[in-house]
Amino acid sequence: MPSMHILETLIVLSLQLPALMHEVSDPHAVLQEVTPLGKQGLLNTEYIYPIDGKPTPQCHASTLVQTSEGLVAAWFGGTHEKHEDVGIWVSRHRDARWTAPVEVANGVQSQNQRYPCWNPVLFQPRHGPLMLFYKVGPTPDSWWGMLMTSTDHGKTWGKPRKLGENDRIGHLIGPVKNKPIQLDDGSLLCPSSTEHQQWRIHFEISQDMGQTWQVIGPIHEGKHFEAIQPSILVYSNQHLQILCRTRQGVIGQSWSTDAGRTWSLITATSLPNPNAGTDAVTLSDGRQLLVYNHTKRDTHRTPHGRQMLNIAISRDGKHWHPALTLERSDGEFSYPAVIQTHDGKIHITYTFRRVTIKHVTIDPTRIGD
Repeated sequence: MPSMHILETLIVLSLQLPALMHEVSDPHAVLQEVTPLGKQGLLNTEYIYPIDGKPTPQCHASTLVQTSEGLVAAWFGGTHEKHEDVGIWVSRHRDARWTAPVEVANGVQSQNQRYPCWNPVLFQPRHGPLMLFYKVGPTPDSWWGMLMTSTDHGKTWGKPRKLGENDRIGHLIGPVKNKPIQLDDGSLLCPSSTEHQQWRIHFEISQDMGQTWQVIGPIHEGKHFEAIQPSILVYSNQHLQILCRTRQGVIGQSWSTDAGRTWSLITATSLPNPNAGTDAVTLSDGRQLLVYNHTKRDTHRTPHGRQMLNIAISRDGKHWHPALTLERSDGEFSYPAVIQTHDGKIHITYTFRRVTIKHVTIDPTRIGD
């Protein structure tokens, strides 16, 4: 007969089993409905600013960072994407709420010329001021990268400056949509891409916090995959992976075994992509987390395009499992940004129907994979 200790253990496990099963996701079921609060670690959802009090008619392409004083978010906003009045807006999370958005950058070139701003990217290096990268120009085919910094956690910002040019890619872009990573030697490795000679992915690396830059790539010429907007995942032994938006209906990937100096050819993952931006992060427990639209562009299906926004989890970057559905309805839910804060929580921001930015908080210990 089993000992009393074994019986007690079996009883405890039997009592815990329903709760444990409750957190294990069925990938098919996950995609059928929005994940309720309290399930799969979903702790909170909120708008950074109310729709009826929006500072601009439209907004898009948010970015998110943690500083020692809390979260900071940025996005571009104005009349609509490509309009010359589009600038970069910032809000800070203080006392459990987001501050009123403030425009911190615009594309004014002269008294008679102004261009739209695009795709801000916030990054807090281990040492030094908070960095805000963004783009200025009439279109993504011709835009250029800008950088400004803040020494007071996003309250005020210094004078913006242009990143420069490079023979391989033309204008330096900086991180095109998703956050850089900081390598062991302190260098910033920025995932980037250009669109003026097909869609091509490259990397921009700086050893002096953005004063000078080197370019790695482009790593492909669009022969098999037209890809842009990579995000970087980190593994052991200097192994890195990028996940990227493509025109081929799937999320693309590439791998590096030497801390980003060289990269493999881009191949397909098992996940769909409706030609929409994604973002990803390596969690402190070693898992990889991706925020993306688990849809195709096929308008004969519902949902399609950017009508559904999802989270997938992987332990090896190769086998992905849908774990949460954040949105699933008419409208656009897109261009996510994701980070893990020092307390272990996951924070995500994304475009909500182009009228506000939504913020989501998740406990990753309760995400089943």
